[in-house]
This record gives sequence, C-alpha cells and structure tokens, in this order.
Amino acid sequence: MNPEESPSFIKITEQVSLHRNLEKMQVGEILERINREDETVPAAVRKAMPSIEAFVEACTDKILSGGRLFYLGAGTSGRLGVLDASECPPTFGVPAGLIVGLIAGGDTALRNAVENAEDNREQGWKDLQAYSINSNDVVLGIAASGTTPYVIGALQACNNAGILTGSLSCNPGSPLSQAAAFPIEVVVGPEFLTGSTRMKSGTAQKLVLNMISTSLMIVLGRVEDNRMVHMQLNNDKLVDRGVRMIMDKTGLADYDKAKELLVQYGSVKKALLSE
Repeated sequence: MNPEESPSFIKITEQVSLHRNLEKMQVGEILERINREDETVPAAVRKAMPSIEAFVEACTDKILSGGRLFYLGAGTSGRLGVLDASECPPTFGVPAGLIVGLIAGGDTALRNAVENAEDNREQGWKDLQAYSINSNDVVLGIAASGTTPYVIGALQACNNAGILTGSLSCNPGSPLSQAAAFPIEVVVGPEFLTGSTRMKSGTAQKLVLNMISTSLMIVLGRVEDNRMVHMQLNNDKLVDRGVRMIMDKTGLADYDKAKELLVQYGSVKKALLSE
C-alpha cells in the first residue's frame, strides 16, 4: 500500500472485473462487453462536470494572465496528457509552451515502460522546475489510481510554492485529490480487464482532457463560431479545410482565389481579417 493511503481508501480501479472467464468468450461477446462498459464512461464524466468547470475557470484566469498549463502523469495518464498538450499547437495555433505534457520517465516512457519512474515522489517537481515553473502557472496531476507518488509529490511541492493545482483521477477521495486545490474525480468503476486502467479510466481521462483544452482555447479566442481559425496549415487536408472556411466566411466561390488568400496570410484568421 502507498504510505499516503489510509486503511479506508479503496481503489475502485483495482476491484475485480464484473466479467469472468474472458478467455472462454467468442470475439463478438468480448467486444460487446467492452462496448457495454465503455458506454458508462460519459455518464461518469457528466457527474464530474462541476469540478471540471471549476478547474477550467481557475485555469483560464491564470492563462489570461500569462501563465501556462502543465499536465503531469505516469504511464497511460502521462501519455494522454502529452497527447493532449501536443495537439494544441496544430489545432489552435498556440505556442508549444503554453500547454506542456510531462510523463514520469521522460519521452522514453511514451513508448516504453520506465522501471520505477512513477515511484519517485521528488522527480515530478524536478521535471517542472526545468521549465522554470512559477506562481503564474497551473499544474494538473493525472493518475487513474490517485496514488502515484511522482504526481502527488509534484502537486504538494506546487502547493508549497503557491502554484495552482488540479487533479484528474478515477478513485474517490484519493491522496491525489487531497493534494489538489481543484480535484476532478471520474469514477468509472472496475475495469473490464481487472486493473487495466488504460481502458475505461483512460477513456474518461481523454474525454476530460479534451474538454479542458478545448474549452480553454475557445475562451482564449482561438475558435470562431465552431471553426479552428488559428490551426497550423501542416498538410494538404488542413489547407483544404482552411480554404473552405474562407469560402464559407467570405462568400468567395473561387477555390483557387481562396487558397491564394490563405497561403498569402498563413492562417484562416489573418486571411479573414484582410477581407
């Protein structure tokens, strides 16, 4: 047991699956049961909406004042944080350093398990310090179990340094929640495969991270109507999307002229402002 856990703390994420004898099932039955479990995740996220909203509002205030958002996690949780952070620059055209994803064990851990990385309670704070983290910033600790020392230690150090903290976990009343000023708990119940939090817990975390970053970017003015007007034009698909946005917004019927406008100004937003 983690030394920070109380005897009464129960890891729902580690409880035995409701499904038995999986190896005896046909593929269709396995898939149907996984899907049935996955259907419960959005309802669990909905129950956590008030705490998600509170965190986003607090985070928005910091970002508007020049701060940054850091995601910090280990294993699947860390990978999901890095994924969400890495998709913000191309999607919303923000600097790469505005939302930063950190994973226990560093970038190597994105593809390979790094032994004992998540058990080092001092390393998370050290990783944050490498970015000169300060009181303008926000740190969201992500851990399905809510007991990861790497994450908990970092949040406690942030609290001591006057840095705003949030958490995202899938067990109620976890040590991680207790270490966060803005805890988010999405309780999805036992996993289809006992203890495999890459499944429902990971899906829940992905949904919540989507909500946090997307709502934050909308408030920051990186979206107009329902369009990604600041997206980076990194490939032909995105260029085509940008051209069609310009045609829709300006009434231009000539695809080539709209494309010339987009290429000239380098973004949908700048092209629209030129009209």
